[in-house]
Amino acid sequence: MNLTQILSGMALIGEELALRPVDIVIDKGRITAIEERTRAPPIWICPAFFNAHTHLADTVAMECGSTGDLVSMVTPPDGLKHRLLAATSSVDLVAAMRASITGMIRSGTYGCADFREGGRKGVHALQNAAAGLDFLPVIFGREGGEAIADGLGVSSTRDVERVEQQVRAARNAGKRIAFHAGERDKEDVDAALSFEPDLLVHMTHATKKQIRVCAEQEIPIAVCPRSNWVMGVTASARYPPLKMMLELGCTVMLGTDNVMFVPPDMFSEMAFTSMIYKLDPKAVLRSAVAGSRLAGSSFFIHKGARAALFTLDPCHSALAFSHDPTASIVKRAQIGAIGNNVFNLKIQ
Repeated sequence: MNLTQILSGMALIGEELALRPVDIVIDKGRITAIEERTRAPPIWICPAFFNAHTHLADTVAMECGSTGDLVSMVTPPDGLKHRLLAATSSVDLVAAMRASITGMIRSGTYGCADFREGGRKGVHALQNAAAGLDFLPVIFGREGGEAIADGLGVSSTRDVERVEQQVRAARNAGKRIAFHAGERDKEDVDAALSFEPDLLVHMTHATKKQIRVCAEQEIPIAVCPRSNWVMGVTASARYPPLKMMLELGCTVMLGTDNVMFVPPDMFSEMAFTSMIYKLDPKAVLRSAVAGSRLAGSSFFIHKGARAALFTLDPCHSALAFSHDPTASIVKRAQIGAIGNNVFNLKIQ
């Protein structure tokens, strides 16, 4: 079977997201050539998104009709989400997560990093939910689930007992470590940093000193701006300090957090982040793709890379009048503009 495909259009190439008219040759799931063109058809080619922080199981708690603070809603072990998860059957849990994954795929997202509750059973549920789909979940397990997951996902160090033992066991097993930190205040950030984690999530209230440590130690930060605003841990463009993170050289990854409150839609996350935090559109788009490093396979478009991209057809909407495709993808694009996902070819 011939698995060679050629995509022609204006593509965002490399981590620089340089807009160039090209033909992209894909063979057996990899980009084998990027050939310059004098002119290209009016199609935009964008690297696929990677949602750097999700709680997909929370799909079962969507619009639950309850309000509350961070502790009462999502803090283990007795937050509302944990009670709802405990009352959900395995069949419904898998179906709910699969529905969210399918929606992410349709909106150009090829993978996510999920904090998975429920121990081994919970990890198996997410694996089953993603089975057979063109999607790369990176699973950070808890409550023993880390033993069969990609890594250990720790809530705030103040919420979990015996963190040292859990981290030590995960490290000995060759697992990656991720922490929620700095979501409600700065007080748990130093404790998380002391474990030299592979990923920190939120860092909403981190100090400049703490952020500089992340930059120096090359610890990526997954930020979730919409969730932070919904949960009331920020109401200011100063938090999370995205500009400071970027200026200090941190790797910033964009995530959507709890499906309970925020849909896992990276277009909406980018638009909100751009509007509130006034960042360069390339920086926002780069953060929506950068999480793919967690999957061990960067989605940025370059020769030799895994084919993980999608096309947008601006001609059927007002996007056709854009003077800056990158800015329009970040600020205005929606799922309806996607013409084709190209992350369904199997690498051989």
